[in-house]
Amino acid sequence: MENETAAALANFAPIALMLLIFYFLLYRPQKKAREERDAMLSSLKVGSRVITIGGIYGTIVGLTDDIVTLKIAENVEIEMARGSINGVAEVKNASA
Repeated sequence: MENETAAALANFAPIALMLLIFYFLLYRPQKKAREERDAMLSSLKVGSRVITIGGIYGTIVGLTDDIVTLKIAENVEIEMARGSINGVAEVKNASA
């Protein structure tokens, strides 16, 4: 009876090890990145300079729960899904 239990545990050990590896190498980093992205999207405000997933730089001039209005050039504003914002762009000093 004890040998059967030990054999069953020995058969289950590689599967448990693979689950641990998947958890630490795949799930946790993705969860952390998702939380950081959600925090960035929720912290957007009018006047923030952002870059979209498509690589367009713009300044937020309007903001709702789902839609962001970006000013990308003089007299040019576009509406985008809030989730299409890739990140907040760093403002570079032109005189440097």
